[in-house]
Amino acid sequence: TLNSPFFIEMQTGAKAAADRLGLDLVVQAAEREVDVEKQMQIVENLIQTGIKALMITPSGSREVIPVLAKATAAGIPIIVVDTRIDAAAATAASVKALTFIGSDNFEGGRAAGAELVLQTNGKAQVAILEGIPGHDTGDSRLKGFQEAVKDSPGIKILASQTANWERDQGFTVFQNMLQAHPAIDAVFACNDMMALGAIEAIAAAGKTGKIRVIGFDAVDDARKAIEAGTMAASVAQFPGEMGRMAVESAARVLKGETIEAEQRVRIELIKKIGGPR
Repeated sequence: TLNSPFFIEMQTGAKAAADRLGLDLVVQAAEREVDVEKQMQIVENLIQTGIKALMITPSGSREVIPVLAKATAAGIPIIVVDTRIDAAAATAASVKALTFIGSDNFEGGRAAGAELVLQTNGKAQVAILEGIPGHDTGDSRLKGFQEAVKDSPGIKILASQTANWERDQGFTVFQNMLQAHPAIDAVFACNDMMALGAIEAIAAAGKTGKIRVIGFDAVDDARKAIEAGTMAASVAQFPGEMGRMAVESAARVLKGETIEAEQRVRIELIKKIGGPR
């Protein structure tokens, strides 16, 4: 979406690279990340305008395959950013992305889980706010988190539900979780927007400081929450680098150069100086 801090930063990195390389960059998005149909319509329209390369962060790892097949049929090179497409579905539809540019989301989720174990000494009643079901990014973060906590019997996952990456849903879903499970004392949100919504729900319940929140992306508002002590940690990605690398990759492809099939972007755990180590 064009109103998410994460994707605004990605767009900024892409635009700077496009300006430097003399490329015409068009950035479009649906209003909600769950609106796969709108994203597919956007791509179809872009194909009709004669674009020379397509850089896409899929709203659905499987759902976008049909429209990517149309891009492939039109001879448009595809660069996938941040969220992988479903490999089996892509193969079945003869879709081949030239490269994937993004973070290791499993490792990021694992880092978040390890940090929770560290900060709680392996004892916590946990709620999880998941990403969009079937969305590779959220699924990988969830699996990484589960892997990190599975050997800590004192970590109990009381509730796990999607809030579709959105702040308002993070508030509503976590509010309902708290009502159903008053013992919750920790939450892992698969992105910061949901984490920030959870923080608002925690404040509304009068439990600020009593529930540990770990997010993912380390957007500005999350960093401020970490400084303020309302968020324990967040896994930083670098979407500006993703945008830059995507445009640079497109430029290379348009020159007939070969690009790497996998381009990883670093991740870092962000927490308050002097916090648990």
